[in-house]
Amino acid sequence: MVLFFDFTTNRARVLPGFFNEPGELNQIKQNKDGTVDVVVSSKNYERKKSLWIRNYSDGGELIKTTVLEPEDNKHLIFGRSAKMPNNEQVVAGVYGGRDSDYSRGIFVAEINAAGEYKTTYYNFGDLQNFFSYMKANRERRTKERIERRKIKGKKTRFSYRFMVHEVVPYENQYLMLGEAFYPRYTYSSSRSGGFGYYGNPMVRNDRVFDGYQYTHAVIIGFDNSGKLVWDNSFEINDVKTFELQQFVKIAPERDRITLLYLHNNLIRSKTIQGNNVLEGKTTDPMKTRFDFDVVKERDTEKSKLDYWYPDHFFASGIQVVRNQARESSYRKVFFINKLKYQ
Repeated sequence: MVLFFDFTTNRARVLPGFFNEPGELNQIKQNKDGTVDVVVSSKNYERKKSLWIRNYSDGGELIKTTVLEPEDNKHLIFGRSAKMPNNEQVVAGVYGGRDSDYSRGIFVAEINAAGEYKTTYYNFGDLQNFFSYMKANRERRTKERIERRKIKGKKTRFSYRFMVHEVVPYENQYLMLGEAFYPRYTYSSSRSGGFGYYGNPMVRNDRVFDGYQYTHAVIIGFDNSGKLVWDNSFEINDVKTFELQQFVKIAPERDRITLLYLHNNLIRSKTIQGNNVLEGKTTDPMKTRFDFDVVKERDTEKSKLDYWYPDHFFASGIQVVRNQARESSYRKVFFINKLKYQ
């Protein structure tokens, strides 16, 4: 259920198309013209997971509904929308096999003003740098396996947990940014209270969720027809969280793009130009207030990097700061830092 609240009347109502309708909310996005796009994934009458893109006026009236339906033996797991300057719309996301939440690749759909669309699919094996996060030998073996299957006219099936975060215009292209992750579990042994055949106590192994481990971010450039132009990736295997969220942000410039994220009081960044890497992964500590302030790696909590105003980011979180040169040598602070990449 999606509610529209009118501040002039102080009344709320359910948006048309969302009353008792099953589905998973993917995105709510306001466009520059004041309209709002709502993207929902749900199964169609053929039980194939599809995407519903509903466009609403600034008064909450339904303008248009477009249903993206997948090809046979595919389903659309997740998608995000962006309006293009030519009044067309782009939806990019991940697809998988039927009845599976694992992604096999990326899809891109271009929707015209009449609601007609064309969808293009890219297997993860079609991307040049998708596997760059792996160690060199593993990456080489993976790419060799992809090439062997291509020679035989077959595609390699991959299974990734992958979340698309952004679809944004860039020069004469548009960019898609997403992150790959997997759930981690630990096992704890406990007595079940009974005894086995020979009188030994019975032990039960319980599986306990231990957070989501991130592996890498992927950024892809498409032309206005949905054709893949380039791709690149950014290793982020030091990130683990109990709540799925976007870590990597992008700072696009005319001739380069910087990818960056905040983790354990360190800003990690990488600068690319299409398929090429201009500057490898670098690490910069967050600035503190006083000279001789020391923040140890594990002394930062709830850290977050987010967009602020054009060309600027803000970093925030909670830190334990030590400084032997000051009267109060230990303090716990909430910090906000302004960042600019140029």
